[in-house]
Amino acid sequence: MTVKRIIYPPMWLVFGVMGIFALNEFAPVLRYTGPVSQLIGGIIMLVGLALLVVSGGLFSRAGTGMVPFRDVKVLVTNGVYARTRNPMYLAMALVLAGVAVTVGALSALIVPPLFLLIVYWRYVRPEEAMLQDLFGDEYAAYCSRVRRWL
Repeated sequence: MTVKRIIYPPMWLVFGVMGIFALNEFAPVLRYTGPVSQLIGGIIMLVGLALLVVSGGLFSRAGTGMVPFRDVKVLVTNGVYARTRNPMYLAMALVLAGVAVTVGALSALIVPPLFLLIVYWRYVRPEEAMLQDLFGDEYAAYCSRVRRWL
């Protein structure tokens, strides 16, 4: 029996933060750091963290798992899930965007879009296929009324 190892999305968030600091340190392009950018970045991070807590809380209240591809019992469509199908991934991207703005190097702003690309290919597409198999018409109707991102 082989065990398939998966790097879960929070680890990609950590890798993203490390990438932002590495780019800021070793490949800074057009520095813009200052109190205003730090305040804006901090606000973006807080919005991302709040969205992460709220979206995770909705999964907990629904009694379904948050780990990708495991313990899916309920299709969560209320709260922030009525506006976006992937609020947790969006929240993580906002956290990364906030960190990138806070460190103040234009090169660091490449990390949030890269994170979204990785998440899309590694998680969103396979999750969508799995949810379609599990919930059929209910998931198709949800997809028709709620966008993937915003």
